[in-house]
Amino acid sequence: MLDILKAIILGIVEGITEWLPISSTGHMILVNEFIPLNVSEEFMEMFQVVIQLGAILAVVILYFHKLNPFSPKKSKEEKKDTMSIWYKVIIGVMPAGIMGVLFDDWFDQHFYNYITVAIMLIFYGVLFILIENKNKDKGAEIESFNELSYKTALLIGIFQVLSLIPGTSRSGVTILGAIILGTSRFVAAEYSFFLSIPVMFGASALKLIKFGFDFTGKEIAILITGMAVAFIVSIIAIKFLISYIKKNDFKSFGWYRIVLGILVLGYFMVIA
Repeated sequence: MLDILKAIILGIVEGITEWLPISSTGHMILVNEFIPLNVSEEFMEMFQVVIQLGAILAVVILYFHKLNPFSPKKSKEEKKDTMSIWYKVIIGVMPAGIMGVLFDDWFDQHFYNYITVAIMLIFYGVLFILIENKNKDKGAEIESFNELSYKTALLIGIFQVLSLIPGTSRSGVTILGAIILGTSRFVAAEYSFFLSIPVMFGASALKLIKFGFDFTGKEIAILITGMAVAFIVSIIAIKFLISYIKKNDFKSFGWYRIVLGILVLGYFMVIA
């Protein structure tokens, strides 16, 4: 029962941090440090990735109409625009997909540690502040998905490769890359959401295959609980972010990342 409560907390953390540009990995490492699940190391490694499927379902539900090219409520032109979004998503996920398949274990082995997470939290926090200050009085060049070229979509996808390093934040680095390339915050955030669908399904499939499907009853309960909670919280987090960026920039998230990175470094240096 205690592990189910911990899974609920982890689901809440995942649901919030997966979509806000503050690094879900950094938060999951910290939470697991204080309230570790009584499971094997192999299961925990898989759980921290597969729990994201719950978060992904939130995007699918919230944007189902926008992403559904077969909706009878859409005109022929609207269906064409929807397919264009999917083509740009496919192009955008290719760099991270290829690198993830080839080097997933290598990245985990060399970068999955608190020092890397803390440095990435601080580094991208500073970048968010610098980029937002630079673009303070500068209008976005790309205000809609129709204006998003395939070249720009691919370049944003290349930025997403950086998220393979823990602590970077997949949503954070894709949003940052999109803003640097001239998109509005709204387009940057939504494109980041859409890119997450194939990326997280792929990453989860890899982890499940590596772990195997020989789950105990307890492990199934923990995984389903975490995913369900992540789904519910993700819906709230996504709606919050879209509402927030209509009137605000990302600097507050930058400052939050810096503070969290310092706390992560300080905590683990003390207990080391």
